[in-house]
Amino acid sequence: SEMFGKVHEVPQSETTPFHPRSPYGVAKVYGHWITVNYRESYDLHASSGILFNHESPRRGLEFVTRKITHGVAQIALGQATELRLGNLDAKRDWGFAGDYVEAMWRMLQQEAPDDFVICTGETHSVREFCEFAFGRAGLDYKDHVVVDERFFRPAEVDLLVGDAAKAETQLGWRPRTRFNQLVEMMVDHDLETLQRQGAG
Repeated sequence: SEMFGKVHEVPQSETTPFHPRSPYGVAKVYGHWITVNYRESYDLHASSGILFNHESPRRGLEFVTRKITHGVAQIALGQATELRLGNLDAKRDWGFAGDYVEAMWRMLQQEAPDDFVICTGETHSVREFCEFAFGRAGLDYKDHVVVDERFFRPAEVDLLVGDAAKAETQLGWRPRTRFNQLVEMMVDHDLETLQRQGAG
């Protein structure tokens, strides 16, 4: 979804122009077009999945979602008192990685390759993610989150939200995991992991 960057329309679909705002987004646009090029040039069964943010308990700690859930677990267990974050108002379309892997599999089962936006169609802010995550542990994010300008991006992507109508129509795919379920799953995993480490 970072391929859309400075968005030209909301929500973003397969026909939305790309306008990446980071080297990461630029690289993703290259990956998309090289896939299209090889598909058209060599008749390959190559589909491009334009995946919006997909999260799980396996997400790296350098990503904001996992940074939040891990921070919540540390605070809940008395291992930390605060969590420093950047722009709390940045909005993303966050889904569960397991659901998105199913979408990838469905793409590969099609007779003809194509490009598909895979997303939930819902947008949530970093602030909302914090509310749900801290709430899951019986905490109020306002008591622990500190906004730190060091974590602001130089060229922020403010609103990414996708339209997966094509995936639903052609692949029969829909996300199954709701936003609150995703956050709870990640918080619970981090709490259990840190508790096990503490017990060991």
